[in-house]
Amino acid sequence: MAEGISSFWGPVTSAEWCEKNYVYSSYIAEFFNTISNIPGILLALAGLINAFRQRFEKRFSILHISNMILAIGSMLYHATLQHMQQQGDETPMVWEMLLYIYILYSPDWHYRSTMPTFLFFYGAAFAIVHALVRLRMGFKVHYVILCLLCVPRMYKYYIYTKDASAKRLAKLYLATIFMGSLCWLFDRLFCNNISRWYFNPEGHALWHVLMGFNSYFANTFLMFCRAQQLGWNPKVAHFMGFFPYVKIQKPKTQ
Repeated sequence: MAEGISSFWGPVTSAEWCEKNYVYSSYIAEFFNTISNIPGILLALAGLINAFRQRFEKRFSILHISNMILAIGSMLYHATLQHMQQQGDETPMVWEMLLYIYILYSPDWHYRSTMPTFLFFYGAAFAIVHALVRLRMGFKVHYVILCLLCVPRMYKYYIYTKDASAKRLAKLYLATIFMGSLCWLFDRLFCNNISRWYFNPEGHALWHVLMGFNSYFANTFLMFCRAQQLGWNPKVAHFMGFFPYVKIQKPKTQ
């Protein structure tokens, strides 16, 4: 904690990261780890507006809203460093991955009501268990397993997609998750050394920024693939020449 600045939220009860607490404000414990979630919120908002404007399926609107909720939960966690807020960050992470699993696998799932029902009760059960039992390493392992379950179907979508711009979205997704993971590990494993540096590169904050872009690229790629499945003639357009989004042309019968 910075000298002369007191903690508004009281003693730390959650996991801490490699950023000094309450350096800039008594109301924000980890300043950079908090504000670095803002790009993720704005990107999710842009995706949500596009999904509404072009009348994509509700699952994509829910997905973008889920990204926003996750980023807001992360902001509250890093701003307060309280155990309750940490769970408010980690539980939405699991719910978001369950939603990705639904979007990826539901097109080939014959029993349409079975999968969302199972995933809903699974997510609710996890929330209860995580609230009663303070999962730490178990949460991380569980989250990684859910992420790995998405890999085969994402790869299938990639190899069956012929559009070069859509494939570029998938590559950006891989690049951001790889770079973000390196930042996360660097911040976590070498914190003792980083703490002695004059300048802290704020690896965890960089992780937040990169994962905001990662989620946007993943969502946009999945929107493209789903539009292809539905025969909506999708293409990747670019706002102001660089910001990618999916533009569709539905048949008149739809």
